[in-house]
Amino acid sequence: MSEVSIPSNVSYHIPAIFSTFPELIAAESTRHGGVSPAPFESLNLGINTSDDPANVDENRRRFFEAVGAADAQFASSHQVHGTEILYATEPGRYDGYDALITDRPGLLIGVTVADCTPILIYDQRNKGVAAIHAGWKGTAGALVAKTLVAMQQQFGTSAENCYAYVGTCIDECSFEVGPEVAEQFSIAFRRDDPRSGKSFIDLKAANAKFLTDFGIPENQIAISGFSTVVHNNDYFSYRAEHGQTGRMLVVIGIKSTIDCNV
Repeated sequence: MSEVSIPSNVSYHIPAIFSTFPELIAAESTRHGGVSPAPFESLNLGINTSDDPANVDENRRRFFEAVGAADAQFASSHQVHGTEILYATEPGRYDGYDALITDRPGLLIGVTVADCTPILIYDQRNKGVAAIHAGWKGTAGALVAKTLVAMQQQFGTSAENCYAYVGTCIDECSFEVGPEVAEQFSIAFRRDDPRSGKSFIDLKAANAKFLTDFGIPENQIAISGFSTVVHNNDYFSYRAEHGQTGRMLVVIGIKSTIDCNV
């Protein structure tokens, strides 16, 4: 994964798995390069925070310009930790969806995160994309698997044509949960501590398994090596910062200025 900074000091990552697709915009923000004061310092892109909305608007303007999407339209949703999926055809701020899919050139889709797992998917044959927000509830509810089925139904997506990125989120060593959460995960993604009665969940691995179960080749899947907790200097973490923090934005979309048939 490559990190990019522009003169305004906006810092973001471009997942290397998508680097061979010039028609695609795909990026994950960090916390650097914005105007928000502490505790949202500084590139807070989350609307549902107590940061000044004017700061968020300016931060989003900077981020979209940095990733080459200044002229793109944007669709997102107020996320509710559910499993509803929106087929987005128009820009706007929707409500109640934790995954969005689209095949409309010039329409960017995205999710905000600060510990939950962002997943981006690109169907390079049918030019369909997905942006998914999977916390523990979305992961336990198989939101990634459901989104792939929605792409299959809407776009004719097949596994061999998909490329996917499992983004930066809370790491397994930091995601300690009680038995009521742990019991919803397979032992393959759960490390139990019998002394404390607590467990640790690997959200990245659990969500990656949905991708491989669908049939996406492992060499077409990338997983972020970063953690919102371990690398809290570079990423917002709701847990590490006790809820007083900003949000990253993870986006994907087809450019409107490139012939998508080439």
